[in-house]
Amino acid sequence: MKEQLENIYKNATEDLEKSSSISDIDEIRAKYLSRKGEFNEIKKNLKNLSDEDKRVIGSLANEITQKLEDALKEKHAEFYRKELNAKLLTERIDITLPGKYTPMGKVHPLTSTTNEIVAIFQSLGFSVVPEEKSPEVETEYYNFDALNVPKDHPARDVQDTFYTEIAKNVVLRSQTSGAQIHAMEGKNPPIRVISPGRVYRNENINARKNNLFHQIEGLYVDKDITFGDLKGVLNEFIRIYFGSSRPTRFRSSFFPFTEPSAEVDVQCIMCEGKGCRTCSGTGWLEVLGCGMVDPNVLEVVGIDPDVYTGFAFGMGVERLAMLKYAIDDIRLFFNNDERFLKQF
Repeated sequence: MKEQLENIYKNATEDLEKSSSISDIDEIRAKYLSRKGEFNEIKKNLKNLSDEDKRVIGSLANEITQKLEDALKEKHAEFYRKELNAKLLTERIDITLPGKYTPMGKVHPLTSTTNEIVAIFQSLGFSVVPEEKSPEVETEYYNFDALNVPKDHPARDVQDTFYTEIAKNVVLRSQTSGAQIHAMEGKNPPIRVISPGRVYRNENINARKNNLFHQIEGLYVDKDITFGDLKGVLNEFIRIYFGSSRPTRFRSSFFPFTEPSAEVDVQCIMCEGKGCRTCSGTGWLEVLGCGMVDPNVLEVVGIDPDVYTGFAFGMGVERLAMLKYAIDDIRLFFNNDERFLKQF
């Protein structure tokens, strides 16, 4: 068995001298020193020897194993240095060269404006209507009928509304106001929600109008809600969003689903009220419509208008962004011009 050990070590040494890579070292280690290796097979048979032979052969086996292990480690380190140096030569990088610039995307100004508006109203106690209750493809019932818009209203004409081919009464919503019907159905007041989203209108595109734009609808229904509450909430929003220095005005208006109704204008930042093409020379830009929820709308969703009142408002995200950042053309938001978008 002693001769057998010496022969195995001799063979292992010869294999080691012929090796030329780390993978060869791994193969030699597996062949001679692994659990199924030749040295381990010898050690398994030590139990069949006498005590004296066990001591002699066992000591020799351990000595040879250690010598081979040391030789393998030395060779492994030698080949590792060689392979590492070769790799460094082929893959070396001149660190004095300038790096490659990778542009980073940023949040679109309309998205950041929407997020800011939503955060303001959430701080005022409003919650966001789930997306499934504020669909962009709506039936005429939610887009018009339930909002007290009569059948002969000009807004329902194909010249103002996009009708789909899904069914005769299915449209691309022309306002986010339909979300208030979804929000009130099957619920008891108090209800205090906002609903941001895209809307579509068949309009001529110019500096102030686009056939796709974004709105945020707001609704508050509870006992003893007044127009004063509406004005207080909107004034607080405008104060936070624009700052107290921006002049605003409430003026009477008409919407089928609110009575009384009003529009809120903010002084044009481009001309500071002197008149320009963005504000059509008026010095003011309308940012939202609002009013007290019409009793007919409350009755449609099963809320008693003799017990509850409420207010609603809808604001244009693009218009608010234009006024805050002095953007004079709504089309810039949709042209994907990097020169414009990089400013944000």
